[in-house]
Order: sequence, then structure tokens, then C-alpha cells
Amino acid sequence: MDSSKKIIFSGIQPTGTFTLGNYIGAVRNWAPLQDEYNCIYSIVNMHAITVRQDPAKLRKNTLDAYALLIACGIDPEKSVLFIQSHVRSHAELNWVLACSTQFGELSRMTQFKDKSQKHADDVNAGLFTYPVLMAGDILAYNADLVPIGVDQKQHLELARNVAQRFNSKYDCDLFTIPEPFIPKVGAKVMSLQEPTKKMSKSDENPNACILILDDKDTIIRKFRRAVTDSDSEVCFREGKDGINNLMTIYSSVTGKSFPEIESEFAGKGYGDFKTAVGEAVADHLKPVRDKFAEVSKDKDYLKQCYTNGAEQALKISQKIVSKVYRKVGFVESGLRF
Repeated sequence: MDSSKKIIFSGIQPTGTFTLGNYIGAVRNWAPLQDEYNCIYSIVNMHAITVRQDPAKLRKNTLDAYALLIACGIDPEKSVLFIQSHVRSHAELNWVLACSTQFGELSRMTQFKDKSQKHADDVNAGLFTYPVLMAGDILAYNADLVPIGVDQKQHLELARNVAQRFNSKYDCDLFTIPEPFIPKVGAKVMSLQEPTKKMSKSDENPNACILILDDKDTIIRKFRRAVTDSDSEVCFREGKDGINNLMTIYSSVTGKSFPEIESEFAGKGYGDFKTAVGEAVADHLKPVRDKFAEVSKDKDYLKQCYTNGAEQALKISQKIVSKVYRKVGFVESGLRF
């Protein structure tokens, strides 16, 4: 890695194909960062098992997510791109950091409260402590910056607190205190059926969510069924949540401003606008779909990429873990793997 560049770390769970919201709000913005920063991206499959998973499906989703990141522009030659469970440093650091994390801090995590309600029959210890593993993901690379959404602010704050506490406890500056990275571009994409709610693949209504691997006809059909209001004017205004959402999406994939969109569809109805949004999104995502189909078929290439990525990640993170182990008083092992 280039020592003159700051380090960015980000992880994404292998929960199936990405939504349009994942893509516009986060993943699409990762590729342009590769020239300006040392980028480290991970498929965080260890986090995924905090809720019950079908093993075969988890393996498939992990490989699909890896291939999708490549399809979205992440270059394994430019970035460190790896699968979390392949790098033991994350689990090793997790325990040490857990011993510098207070029970009260974890009990205040709003995502634990939300997820424990959704999975009331499986409120396991991993679900409670996974923000510590997330802190380990970041601190294992001494990341300077972490791209986060609103729902991850608490977790980054915990990582910062744990890093500061460790540095103070052992009178050192071993851990870099990570800062939030707010992308210059990116928009919050809402449900097509309930535009006051965030778009989610877990939505029970299949028409509410666009998956980036949906084919063109499916994408257009879903947009045509999008919930709007009883008005007919395409304009961005309070109270027009459905149209505001469609305008945000259209602007994100075409680069057009809201005034330009309003001018383009002046005198036209919602039907024309919905179709145009669907076609623009489908055309914008076509290179991603095509690249994913190409990459996911080449199993040898994928394996080479994630193996190389794990080797790079392990080389970086084990230096940090070794220093941490020395600081806490662990006896250095003579074993070499």
C-alpha cells in the first residue's frame, strides 16, 4: 500500500444481491476512491451468522457479493478485496477489544434492540457483541476513514471509544482513531411502495425493491407500479414522497438536476416519468449485470482474487494484532502458519 495515502475500510454483508439503494447510496461510490486512497473492502460473512443462515446459501451469497463488488468497479489489483472469515486477525482482535468494551456500551446499541426483536427466538451473544467485531474489522487495518450510513454511526463511535480506551490503558498510540467518511455523492433510496421507508430487500412486497441484477423488463415493471400521489406534475416538493424518490433515483443515474428533470417532464404524466426512470436505471445497471455474469462464471479467477486479497489483508492485519498481543502481555508464539 502507498504510505502517503489514507486507508479506507468498508465491509458489506453477504445477504444476497445488492439493492438499488445499496448501489446508489454506497457501493457505487467505492470504486472512485481507489485512486485516492488505500482501499480495503471485505465481505463480512462472520457478521452474517449473528442470525440463522442456510450454510449453502451463505456460501453462494458470499461469492456472489464478492463478484458483485468487482462488477461494481472494485479492482482487486487496486484494492484489498477479501472475505472476512479468511483472515483470522478479525477473530483474534475481537476478543482483546471485547475486554476493553463495556457491557453498558453494547446494551445501548439500537441495532441490537431492533434485530433482537426481529429474531426473538435467537437472541445470541454474537448479536449482542458484533459491534466489537466491527470495531476489530476497522482497527485491524488502522483505517483512517470508514464510509458509514446513518444506521452505523453508533458502531463507528464505539470503535473510536474502544481504540481511545486501549491506547490510554496501555499508554500507546497503537490504534488510529477512525473518522467517518461522508461521500460527496450518494442518495438515500426509498421503497417504491412505501416511499417514506428505506428500500430493503427484506420487504414483503417484491415491487418495493429494485435488485441490481433484476433484468430490464422487471426493473421497468417495478417502476411503473411505484406508488406516487394523485397529482400529475413531476416536481420535487414536500408531500410528494413517491415522486421525490423517483426524481432522486433518476438524478442519480442520469446526472440531471431536479430543475432539468422537471423541465424534461413538464406537461407529461407520471406514467411517462415512471417508464423513463425504469429504462434509465435498467440501462445504467446493464454493465454491472454483464460484468457479474462474466466474473461469477470464472470460478478460478474468483478464487485467485479472494485468496490474494486474504493474503494481503492478513499481512497488514497480523502486524497490528502482533503489536496488540505484545501490549496486553501475551507471550509471543513461535508458530508460523
